[in-house]
Amino acid sequence: MLLRGCTIRNTDWCFGLVVFAGPDTKLMQNSGRTSFKRTSIDRLMNILVLVIFAFLATMCLILAVGNSIWEYKKGYYFQVYLPWAEGVHSAPFSGFLMFWSYVIILNTVVPISLYVSVEIIRLGNSFYIDWDRKMYYPLNDTPAQARTTTLNEELGQIKYIFSDKTGTLTQNIMIFNKCSIDGKSYGDVYDLEGHRVEVTESTPKVDFSYNPLRDSKFSFYDVNLVESVRRDDPPTHKFFRLLALCHTVMPEEKKEGTLVYQAQSPDEGALVTAARNFGFVFRARTPETITVVEMGETVVYKLLAILDFDNVRKRMSVIVQSPKGELTLYCKGADTIVYNLLHPSCGPLKEKTTEHLEEFAGEGLRTLVVAYKDLDEAYFEGWRRRHHEASTALVEREEKLAQLYEEIEADLMLLGATAIEDKLQDGVPQTIETLGKAQIKIWVLTGDKQETAVNIGYSCNMLSDAMDDIFFIQGHSSEEVREELRKARKKMKPDTFVEDEGSGSDTQIQQPGKSQILPEEQPNGEYGLVISGHSLAYALEGNLQLELVRTACLCKVVICCRVTPLQKAQVVELVKKYKKAVTLAIGDGANDVSMIRAAHIGIGISGQEGMQAVLSSDFAFAQFRYLQRLLLVHGRWSYIRMCKFLAYFFYKNFAFTMVHFWFGFFCGFSAQTVYDQYFITLYNIVYTSLPVLAMGVFDQDVPEHRSLEYPKLYEPGQLNLLFNKREFFICIAQGIYTSVFMFFIPYGVFSDNSHLADYQSFAVTVATSLVIVVSVQIGLDTGFWTAINHFFIWGSLAIYFAILFAMHSDGLFQLFPNQFRFVGNAQNTLAQPAVWLTIALTTVICIIPVVAFRFLKLDLKPELSDTVRYTQLVRKKQKTQHRCMGRVGRVGSRRSGYAFSHQEGFGELIMSGKNMRLSSLALSSFSGRPSTSWIETLRKKKSTGGDSS
Repeated sequence: MLLRGCTIRNTDWCFGLVVFAGPDTKLMQNSGRTSFKRTSIDRLMNILVLVIFAFLATMCLILAVGNSIWEYKKGYYFQVYLPWAEGVHSAPFSGFLMFWSYVIILNTVVPISLYVSVEIIRLGNSFYIDWDRKMYYPLNDTPAQARTTTLNEELGQIKYIFSDKTGTLTQNIMIFNKCSIDGKSYGDVYDLEGHRVEVTESTPKVDFSYNPLRDSKFSFYDVNLVESVRRDDPPTHKFFRLLALCHTVMPEEKKEGTLVYQAQSPDEGALVTAARNFGFVFRARTPETITVVEMGETVVYKLLAILDFDNVRKRMSVIVQSPKGELTLYCKGADTIVYNLLHPSCGPLKEKTTEHLEEFAGEGLRTLVVAYKDLDEAYFEGWRRRHHEASTALVEREEKLAQLYEEIEADLMLLGATAIEDKLQDGVPQTIETLGKAQIKIWVLTGDKQETAVNIGYSCNMLSDAMDDIFFIQGHSSEEVREELRKARKKMKPDTFVEDEGSGSDTQIQQPGKSQILPEEQPNGEYGLVISGHSLAYALEGNLQLELVRTACLCKVVICCRVTPLQKAQVVELVKKYKKAVTLAIGDGANDVSMIRAAHIGIGISGQEGMQAVLSSDFAFAQFRYLQRLLLVHGRWSYIRMCKFLAYFFYKNFAFTMVHFWFGFFCGFSAQTVYDQYFITLYNIVYTSLPVLAMGVFDQDVPEHRSLEYPKLYEPGQLNLLFNKREFFICIAQGIYTSVFMFFIPYGVFSDNSHLADYQSFAVTVATSLVIVVSVQIGLDTGFWTAINHFFIWGSLAIYFAILFAMHSDGLFQLFPNQFRFVGNAQNTLAQPAVWLTIALTTVICIIPVVAFRFLKLDLKPELSDTVRYTQLVRKKQKTQHRCMGRVGRVGSRRSGYAFSHQEGFGELIMSGKNMRLSSLALSSFSGRPSTSWIETLRKKKSTGGDSS
């Protein structure tokens, strides 16, 4: 039975019947509840809309009270001329009705179309990511993909990145690099004088031409290992025989002599390929046999048992019987596990092999220990019966099998160790360095051993000898972990303990049900933190969570080793809980899915481990190096565009709506509108919608290469400087300021001019002033002009005047005399010089303060983006002048470990034979740079304010 998501291999064709589909599939039943991700701007917008509703209710209440007072004092005596509406018998009731009338009139202050416009802008920015050729990976034809359109601006606010290692930072393409056999190390190349030589492309490779079944892509440089194989060295033959037998690889031979291995992990594929090239070719398998060509001779082994891999055992074994009847158990696994199973006589060889493991660790290789055991036939038959009983048990089946595995795998004989190279992806060190300059902290959460993870940390430039210190948390109890964390924090920030003592608590413990956001703290240097899996399990307990977060967040780099998928998600949730920061998780495998879903932003890398991570992610691409472009270019631009859009949107709505509020004091609070009904309808739909959308889609402050050249440009997004509650109220104040002069300047002019005393001319003048002012304002806000921006801004103005003159034309009056009664009003009004002077005066008074403030800010306190733009202009000017002139004439032991990347249950599947078809061969065998002090100052102020609070 195949579940959804499975891939059928080694099968040319088959008949299929869907048995379980949809919610009945195992994948769907095991899938957790998907949480809807929302950006911080979304949450802020919801709060601001509630504030606007409260503001609207306040304005309506003021005007309603005003109407009640006016009707009581004056309107009551005017009923002959202005009779009350039917059913209105008192001034308070009139005020009550006017409250709801003003709710209808002033509802434009509520940004109803805001959410639609936001989604349009997000969709446009998502297309930029999909279309970015610089994030396209041609080797496997994989473009970048925005799998959601709701999180784009959040990419410009990332503070913490949680990354997997294998397949994310590395290529997950394993290469057999070195090995240790019977105490001898192979793989290094030496010159004639015995000095070790670095392997390069020009280094001569070992000639495997004597082996007709070799893999032509395999490369090895140490001739000594080939000579050892060819002189029939017994330990060497046992070593490669183990590699050819102890695995769950499936062979495929479509043409005679052309073998293709299908391995569930790249590590296994690399080991089997190595054995193949050195003369031990894994040729075919059936549920009960394994066929190996040993030095040209075909040997069929009976496969008696597969002791499968799981996360607890961290090893796998096979039991086979040779044609001579010899029973042998072959085992491979992590050194820390296999070493505990060795026979006492292996002590000297174990020490020598450990030295080689340390040597391999210095090169960042993934290590694996291999061992064997000869079995007695009578003992094995008894063990086999017990194994069958345990495998068919209905109660405690896993525990019984584990006990039997432990029993038969005891007293193993050590053969040696393998060293596999998993190269870094291109551009990973440079990407991590650039992201570090953008004040983004990187945490690596990996299932690998500590030594391997630390080695990759050095290779990626995350860890360096220039750091003040690197702390290793390896406690085996809560108290030990607490002391190690506190000791590290005391060195990084000694004054934090003075504050703790002042608060009267040794360690701050989170109260259940309460949320506590920790302030940003600055360490007294640059530090790294490495924490093992068992220590992390204690640190994630309730009473140590705060201690872990406070210590880890002081470090520039955090590496968590031997962590489970659940622990990855717990670490992400911990930082989300205690830090007011946006988190990003990136991984390539199914074990990263929980972490990707837990973070604010989840990124999947389409690599060697399938598509599970991509299918659970928000954004996807093929290489880790594309992350810097996604964040520093697309994320930053999306954040800037969204902030500019929101600021302008609230500004224009308040400038438009507040004019009605001021007019209420001069029309007896009668809910009379200033503008005509068509202008009110078209203002947000036609006159001001396209320019702001163009700014939200096309605007950028600096070019993309400058965003990558100056990573500190990313910091305003992390600090949420461009749009927050303070910026919102500034926009509202600017909109109210504009509305005041928008109303009172024309009102004053019309009050003193007998030729311009009618209401409709006043409405045309105010509306024209408003459209011109908001158009000039968006012109000032636009930082990157395109033809589309020009077309939308000036086109919207042209459309306004065209519609204005059309609505006051003779033609529409003749067609709809009851709707367009003011024939020629626009033409007559705009023909008056006083009207244009009024519009010009209103525009200047509304815009001059904005221009003056921005000029002074640019001159006295420029931002980094301003400095970069200025530098760019200077460079352009210098290039032009040159053209004109040209026309005129710390070091330590970093041991590596091997992360077994198998999945449990694959051995049982092979033994059942359900996953393969018998090839003819197998059947026969079976039968026989610039200053950013303003940001630093703000960061210090925030930290100081948080500490003092």
